[in-house]
Amino acid sequence: QVQLVVSGGGLVQAGGSLRLSCAASGSVFSVGVMGWYRQAPGKQRELVATITSSGTTNYAECAKGRFTISRDNGKNTVYLQMNDLKPEDTAVYYCHAAVVSTSRIFNNYWGQGTQVTVSS
Repeated sequence: QVQLVVSGGGLVQAGGSLRLSCAASGSVFSVGVMGWYRQAPGKQRELVATITSSGTTNYAECAKGRFTISRDNGKNTVYLQMNDLKPEDTAVYYCHAAVVSTSRIFNNYWGQGTQVTVSS
């Protein structure tokens, strides 16, 4: 079994910062691309940022210049540093990881969502 455990999130005023963490644990052999997605009420889930195991990053326009994705391969953990938060960043944020288990089976995994609320 592979689990993604998310921490961080919460309530912050506009202009503030938050840091999300997501750790892959359990029967993990290797972790490929990891990323963050978000879903606001009444909207579809959208990409925020992704990062490969070699550190190549990709950001959605909404995240460029304000959010930074990083990872610690030794800890199978991905982070999302969010600065200059805006009310439109309010959403449930989800972690994703492409994982090969110790059984050498590949799967996409999602962590539990974490609520980020930005007040104006």
